[in-house]
Amino acid sequence: MKTASHQGRRPAFGGAGRAGHYARRVLALLIGAAFVFPFYWTVVISLGKPGEFSNFPPALWPHWQWSNWSRAWDAAPWVRLFANTVLIASCTVLLCLATSLLAGFAFGVLRFPGRKALTLVVLSVLMMPGTVLIIPDYVLANDLHLLNTYWIQIIPWGASVFGIFLVRQFFLTIPQEILDAAALDGASRLRVLRSIGMPMVRPALLIIAVNVFLGSWNSFLWPVIMTSSTMESSNTVQPVEVGLSIFSSAEGTDFPGLAAAVTFTTLPVMVFFLVLQRQFIRGALSAAGGVRG
Repeated sequence: MKTASHQGRRPAFGGAGRAGHYARRVLALLIGAAFVFPFYWTVVISLGKPGEFSNFPPALWPHWQWSNWSRAWDAAPWVRLFANTVLIASCTVLLCLATSLLAGFAFGVLRFPGRKALTLVVLSVLMMPGTVLIIPDYVLANDLHLLNTYWIQIIPWGASVFGIFLVRQFFLTIPQEILDAAALDGASRLRVLRSIGMPMVRPALLIIAVNVFLGSWNSFLWPVIMTSSTMESSNTVQPVEVGLSIFSSAEGTDFPGLAAAVTFTTLPVMVFFLVLQRQFIRGALSAAGGVRG
């Protein structure tokens, strides 16, 4: 009788549990659609007819006007601009990782007079708007003959206050006993950094690399001010974001051409992050755990 009664018994909240499961799935689909729709709308505009951008109600299905894509591709040297962007972003990431690692190690592990005060000074840079310094930075870059070069787009962004802070928080979680044991074994500070520090802060470095890469890739105001080469020049040093501005002029904006250029310059980055999304999520979770500790 007990066996029969147990077999006939159903979970008390089985229906509610299934309903909650389906509700979470629907909510996840709605959130995903909210993030995907802007890119889909860009594709629709890029394949639409001229003048359809301002129509109401808007057309939610593309008209397959591939001539917009060919016109957009011929408007600028996209291969050169794309290569410039990859070069600038990659060099900025490598330089930023090096400075964040060294400065974070110094502020989190080393003991020297004025360490806390210097840390506060570095962190205070976060409170200063970057646009305030554009004019003096331009004058300085002009005096140093760095305008219209790759260097002016890399060196000023080669250090990240957020990256220094994140790496410092990771180093603060290292038990002092490990550092003392390494010092007793005769390990130098660089050896401690290479053998103990770098493996522990690897998740933080991944987060920094992603943030800096995206920031460099999406940068527009700084490169458009600091570079002056034209789109037709074979030695242009401008990135993709500056190239997109060619579709805006005094006569108006070519929205289908701009949307087409945005689409084929964004797709490679989207594919890159979709392929490596598991590594990024794992690194983000590890970084969050390191900061909490």
